[in-house]
Amino acid sequence: MNVLIGIAVVLFTLGALAALYRLITGPTLLDRVVASDVLLVTMMCGLGAEMAINHHTTSLPLLLVLAAFAFVGSVSVARFMGRRDDT
Repeated sequence: MNVLIGIAVVLFTLGALAALYRLITGPTLLDRVVASDVLLVTMMCGLGAEMAINHHTTSLPLLLVLAAFAFVGSVSVARFMGRRDDT
């Protein structure tokens, strides 16, 4: 069981680092938005895995706030980019 937890931690860390790299070096705004969504989803998956491993639900409000933040941010940028393309 400890080996699987270690593998999950390494994979989540690699995914977060790849998203952070794209967030910093992304050539366009949309690349950066997608990278921030990937980073937030990776954090949410890490929190969900931690809750499943330790058999608790105390991090659930944080998980819901992260999901709402990711959704509102993506919709806001999509609306901004849609208005920018119209002009």
